[in-house]
Amino acid sequence: MKTLKRNGLTLAALGMSAFLIGCEMPPPEVTQNGYRGLAMHQNYNPRLLQQSLDENVPPEAIPAPAPGGPLAKDLYKNVQVLGELTVTEFNRLMVAMTTWVSPEQGCYYCHVNEGFEYDGIYTKVTSRRMLQMTQDTNANWKDHVADTGVTCYTCHRGQPVPAEVWVSDPGPGQPSAMAPTGQNIAAASVAYSSLPYDPFTPFLSQDNDVRVIGDTVLPEGNRRSIKQAEWTYGLMMHMSDALGVNCTYCHNSRSFMSWDQSTPQRTTAWYAIRHVREMNNDYVTPLGEVLPASRKGPLGDPYKIYCATCHQGAYKPLYGAPMLKDYPSLSAPLPEGGTAALKAQSEAQAPAAAEEEAPAQQAKAEQPAAPAPAAAPAEEEAAPEPQAAAPEAAPAEEAAPAQAAPPAPQQQPMQPPPLRYPPPGMMQYPPAPLQYPPPPANR
Repeated sequence: MKTLKRNGLTLAALGMSAFLIGCEMPPPEVTQNGYRGLAMHQNYNPRLLQQSLDENVPPEAIPAPAPGGPLAKDLYKNVQVLGELTVTEFNRLMVAMTTWVSPEQGCYYCHVNEGFEYDGIYTKVTSRRMLQMTQDTNANWKDHVADTGVTCYTCHRGQPVPAEVWVSDPGPGQPSAMAPTGQNIAAASVAYSSLPYDPFTPFLSQDNDVRVIGDTVLPEGNRRSIKQAEWTYGLMMHMSDALGVNCTYCHNSRSFMSWDQSTPQRTTAWYAIRHVREMNNDYVTPLGEVLPASRKGPLGDPYKIYCATCHQGAYKPLYGAPMLKDYPSLSAPLPEGGTAALKAQSEAQAPAAAEEEAPAQQAKAEQPAAPAPAAAPAEEEAAPEPQAAAPEAAPAEEAAPAQAAPPAPQQQPMQPPPLRYPPPGMMQYPPAPLQYPPPPANR
């Protein structure tokens, strides 16, 4: 009897544990972003979502100064990036950067008492390159950051080093001389799954193809290896976790590979991967020459950028807070004349862009006037019977074969509608040789 009671209590405890584990308080909220029945939705826990919202509140903008006054390059020494700003604009941005990056260390995180123009401190050299990287991002990568843009605060959030960075992972020590393949090692980078623990080196530093499904018959040139697929899944799991979304935020559950069924966010992610790779290779990695060991990983590479660096659990960094509009000097490299010239340049480009877009819109508006492809067979059948057509149009239709040998537009086979997202051909950039992460360091 005691045994039965004990077993009953054990089963009851296990059942209650399973029930509690399967429940989440408060109940999750579901946001649908596709047709019903396709699992195209995002799940949110209201409590965790509110916590994330509270953590992604940007600081108040410093009031803009009055225009005019001397330029920073004329008053200060060794101003290489922001010299076209007026002194008041320059000082305002310096104060903002201090609160964004080093609120505890203050100005002396990048400057020294011997002179603010001194370049012998690595933080000043690094901050100059980061300013250039921010301006380049906002000017040339709108396919990723759009007009919202980024500032130093997007990544740093009041810390000298962003909370989310990565380095090439050498992996754990191995008891044998065999190099690890990367699987079956608990790593937060891939949500503790049995995937390679370093999916970032192949894609966000090197330029391996992000692929899972092959497009050729084995073994004739098919480079889509299982290892490559595992790297891809590892990167996708990081992106999902970094943005706080499901896979269906970018992909359609009916066909993950089909671009014509994907959401617009997949296009943004395609550009984002290449943008992050460029930032790491052009701006961050070269700084390894000046950065100390405390800013590098075990293999000597500096802390680098990935999706979580900016997003930090939000589908848009800071949930789309437009900080850039308050600091226009970060929107692009400054031309001669400073922010005023930059504003005039952008205003001059707006009408030109509208003029370029007008012919395309006009052609699109005129397109329905052309005969529909589906009607071509009926027109061909009606052609031998002049009585069925309008009397005025009959002579022109009869003379058409003698004047133009190529088939008329209405006789061409029906073409598929243009895709709204990048077609597969756009994705087939020249492949690079497979490059694996560096071997594990000796321990």
